Amino acid sequence: MSLRIGILGAARIAPTALVKPASASSDVEVVAVAARSADRAQAFASKHGIPRAYAGYEDLLADPDINAVYNPLPNGLHGRWTRAALSAGKHVLCEKPFTANAAEAREIADLAAEFDRVVMEAFHYRYHPLALRVEEIVASGELGTLERVETALCFPLPKFSDIRYDYHLAGGALMDAGCYAVHMARTFGGGETPTVVSASAKLRSPRVDRAMTAELKFPSGHTGRVTCSMWSSSFLKIGAKVTGSKGSISVFNPLAPQAYHRFSVRIGGARRTEKFPRRASYAYQLDAFAAAVLHGEPVKTSAADAVETMTVIDEIYRAAGLPPREPS
Repeated sequence: MSLRIGILGAARIAPTALVKPASASSDVEVVAVAARSADRAQAFASKHGIPRAYAGYEDLLADPDINAVYNPLPNGLHGRWTRAALSAGKHVLCEKPFTANAAEAREIADLAAEFDRVVMEAFHYRYHPLALRVEEIVASGELGTLERVETALCFPLPKFSDIRYDYHLAGGALMDAGCYAVHMARTFGGGETPTVVSASAKLRSPRVDRAMTAELKFPSGHTGRVTCSMWSSSFLKIGAKVTGSKGSISVFNPLAPQAYHRFSVRIGGARRTEKFPRRASYAYQLDAFAAAVLHGEPVKTSAADAVETMTVIDEIYRAAGLPPREPS
């Protein structure tokens, strides 16, 4: 048995996140793509060597040869089409953010359990050895008692007509960039889900944030901060720092270490650096998805995990005086 995946939408991220790593896998085939028009679907299929193209997501979901789908649609559509895929009996690899809000995430988690299907959120960084190493060091106690975790993802997106600034498509910096920062804070902060102490947004429009900063408090007592932006004075910032009573870890580019990364650990007066493979984080992610579907292996970014992340995102929006996003 192989994993036969159909893509919902001819998204720009799909070749990097799925098509390329699938081409190197003996367990995975990308067999179909659907788009809103037949021409768009066929053009994407021809360019990337995909056998079938559908002019409509429903037709792809009705294909009995497909046992899983990749959902890279706009944020506000993630929930709707993940529900439809589950109802059609498919496993789902869903791009982040998982849904528009926590309530919708809970609905998806319940549905995944009801249909006994794998639903995995595409936080690809989480499957790379670098992220696993941060988690390992924190769990080992080498840093001592955790005191603070700070994560950031800031990049420039000056095209303000982009769908990532559209409230009706569940847009905003916290949704697109900040979901990574929130998830990394949870992962590197000992696997706990924090509460939100305060949050401050810079706005692109009355309900849409172009930047967000939030202060967090974890159940074990340590604190945290997440910083994200799509347009701010923090032009490019991708990093994490975990501080404990005995030392700290500093990471540049935990998001996609295959491009470039710096990883250093300070314990007392000693400092060491570590290096990690150049294999793409997306390849590790696809390995994990295939192992879950084909062999029943657990995933680190499950639907239940997504509920926790979306709960924090909703709380940050409320703390900043903004409404949580709504499904499109």
